Amino acid sequence: MSKLFVVSAPSGTGKTTLNNRLMKEFPTVEIAVSHTTRAIRTGEVDGQSYHFVSKETFQSMAKSGQMLEWAEVFGNLYGTSKLELERIFAKGHNVLLEIDVQGCRSILRERPDAITVFILPPAIETLWKRLEQRGTDKLSDRWRRLLTAKQEIEACHIYNHFIVNDTVEKAYAELKSIIVDGNPPALNHEDGIRYCKSLIDEFRSSPLLQDLKKKLEAN
Repeated sequence: MSKLFVVSAPSGTGKTTLNNRLMKEFPTVEIAVSHTTRAIRTGEVDGQSYHFVSKETFQSMAKSGQMLEWAEVFGNLYGTSKLELERIFAKGHNVLLEIDVQGCRSILRERPDAITVFILPPAIETLWKRLEQRGTDKLSDRWRRLLTAKQEIEACHIYNHFIVNDTVEKAYAELKSIIVDGNPPALNHEDGIRYCKSLIDEFRSSPLLQDLKKKLEAN
C-alpha cells in the first residue's frame, strides 16, 4: 500500500539535496510537485521544480478545495494539490511532500496517517554559515530565515522522526532507511525533541548570533 511521507527542514539544512537523491535512486518514491506563485528561477523547470501559476489561479484552486495544503511564505503562495497525490498514488508509488512546518500541520489535519520527518542542522551556527555560503540574500534576509528556522524547530513535536544532517551520507542513509526500508531512525523521538531544545538554547546563547542580532538592531 502506498504511503504519504512529509519531509520538512529549516532553510539551508539540505532537504532538497537529500530528497532529490532519493527520487533518483528509488523511482517508486515520487515527490509531489507543489504549486507556487513565486517567479521561476534560472535552472527551474515548470512542472518539475514547481507548477508556476498566477496568484489568481492559485487562489481559485484553494477556494474550490483543490489544495491539500497551502500557505503564504515570504509573500508568495505555496501549496500541494489533491490531484498531485492522486496521480502518484494511482501508480502505486509512495508520495513524498517537501513542505514547511505550517504545511505539515495542514497535512496532518487532512491525512493523520502521514509519516513525518524533520531534518535538522548539527548546530544553529552551522545553519547560519550555510545560509551565508549561498551568497544570494542580504544580511537581513538571512537573519529572517534563521528566525523562521528557530520557529520551525520550536514546532518539532508534530514530527515522528528526526534526522541530523551533519554529513550528507549519514543523513541520506537515515532518510532512505525510514522511507524505503521502513526502519526507525537512529535518533528516537524523545531524543529528537531534546535535540531540538538544545538548538533553541544555542540560538539564545551563541555569542556569534547575539552579535549579529545587535548589529542588525543597530542598523
